[in-house]
Amino acid sequence: MKYSDLVDVYEKIESTSKRLEKTHYISELLKKTSAEDIPTITLLIRGRLFPDWDKRKIGVASKLVLKAINTASGAGIPAIENMWKEIGDLGLVAEKVIDNKSQSTLFSFSLKVAKVFSNLRKLTKIEGIGSVDRKTQLIAELLSSAKPKEAKYIVRTVLEDLRVGIGDGTMRDSIVWAYMSVRVGYDAEAISIDVDREEYNKVVEIVQSAYDKSNDFSAVALAAKKGVAELEKISLIPGNPIKVMLAQKVTSMEEGFEKVGSPAVIEYKYDGFRMQIHKFKNQIKVLTRRLEDVTKQFPEVVDYVKERVEGKSFIIDCEAVGFDPKTDKYLVFQHISQRIRRKYNIEELAKKLPIELNVFDVLFYNGENLLNKPLKERRELLEKIIKEEKFKIIVSKKLVTSNKAEATKFYEESVKKGNEGVMLKSIDSPYKPGSRVGFMVKLKSEMDTLDLVIVGAEWGEGKRSGWLTSFTLACIDDDGNYLEMGKVGTGVKEKPEEGLSFGELTEMLKPHIKQEKGREVIIKPEIVLEIKFEEIQASPTYSSGYALRFPRVVQAREDRRPDECSTLDMVKEEFEKQKKK
Repeated sequence: MKYSDLVDVYEKIESTSKRLEKTHYISELLKKTSAEDIPTITLLIRGRLFPDWDKRKIGVASKLVLKAINTASGAGIPAIENMWKEIGDLGLVAEKVIDNKSQSTLFSFSLKVAKVFSNLRKLTKIEGIGSVDRKTQLIAELLSSAKPKEAKYIVRTVLEDLRVGIGDGTMRDSIVWAYMSVRVGYDAEAISIDVDREEYNKVVEIVQSAYDKSNDFSAVALAAKKGVAELEKISLIPGNPIKVMLAQKVTSMEEGFEKVGSPAVIEYKYDGFRMQIHKFKNQIKVLTRRLEDVTKQFPEVVDYVKERVEGKSFIIDCEAVGFDPKTDKYLVFQHISQRIRRKYNIEELAKKLPIELNVFDVLFYNGENLLNKPLKERRELLEKIIKEEKFKIIVSKKLVTSNKAEATKFYEESVKKGNEGVMLKSIDSPYKPGSRVGFMVKLKSEMDTLDLVIVGAEWGEGKRSGWLTSFTLACIDDDGNYLEMGKVGTGVKEKPEEGLSFGELTEMLKPHIKQEKGREVIIKPEIVLEIKFEEIQASPTYSSGYALRFPRVVQAREDRRPDECSTLDMVKEEFEKQKKK
């Protein structure tokens, strides 16, 4: 397939905010894509080079891309830099420079999708002496043969900033429309679906289930092209990470029971960080909620699982909770979060900041996919296969009840022991990876918080010179667009020993800076902050339509992926609850 065919679809998607139109454009592209090109197209259409479970990054800085644009065009670094400062988007800069270049290389050729994909994947493997020059040449080779629009999207893909807003739901529905015999009628104003709605929903659920198990739209699209039977062959594979199920928030025990039903499984809500643990081929793999492999950082967890979890292969869902080895008291997340980043002196830190593994779910066991098994059965299995030892590995404490008074007592007991509150779960519910479907809710004791992504900041002045300050926060919508909700600086400290500091946060954000204009900085959404606030207000100033009154940083949530931040729907729901109060 020609790269220009993909670029045409990028342009159409970027020109609309309507999800149905985006779905139509992608489905039409998939229909004409050969089986050979499907894995590449399903990745590149969302600006990716690897499946969702594979956390490898391209890792190319803007300065290197600037150098590649110069190599391809001969426009001169100063001129390109000035254009970048003026336009603020290196993709648009590349488009303009390539359009204006006066000389065309003798070796120019029509770009194929496979060539673009191959060059970009090579970028992820280049290391060592001369790596900057070799990466520059790989990008420049593509830009030299690219048309202006193609150059724009090559650069945006390299910088992992495609800007087309394609969420998982849009990608799933595009596969349904393309391959599952759903008749789609499209006109300039709207898209209509001429199909039995009940049957359509069944097909959507089949595709969603395949994605839940594979975490790979390439595999799903290839299977869907062959039919339902092929989709149903897709299964969980221990070793391939899947997204964890997420919880909705509730503000009372009554609301919790309303959401999950009665009786409910109620568990302690620990103030730790999520771990997804896989056993396969006599190996143990430990992953964070962001699906980052931290097996080396937690050697004791590997030992606990080897020694105390029975089974040849499995995937278990856990919460790692820190405790003080001197007092045996549990610690809050902030005290142990540094273990996620640590790559050296791991054994020493493991003694200083030990963790207890609280296991609360099992998704796969000895060759069997358990996602659709009811929670009650999954919990019973956990209790059989885990040999508990306090401060090493235990099954999370639970209560099964329909009695609200009994549930409230359990909640108070959890809070008294230093936990955040409780989780309420539907006793017959399946496990839905990556979803906030209402099978699981959380009831916390403290003032409500939101998990928001930093998308901008300002360089400080005076004694804060050299630090990023005044951080712009955003939530996320269904299509993966980050929508601003205001700024925050309160809660970040000047001295590291006092908590999360400006210096520490600046170092975390520096690799993700996309553009600087004076003191203002635009930042790629990567770092998630937990934010307390007094209330949510309607606001025409910010793209979300909302703003936080008196926001305050609680902590950085390094265990959260940016696409796991609070959604616009969650913000709206909290806003409506305030109004009722």
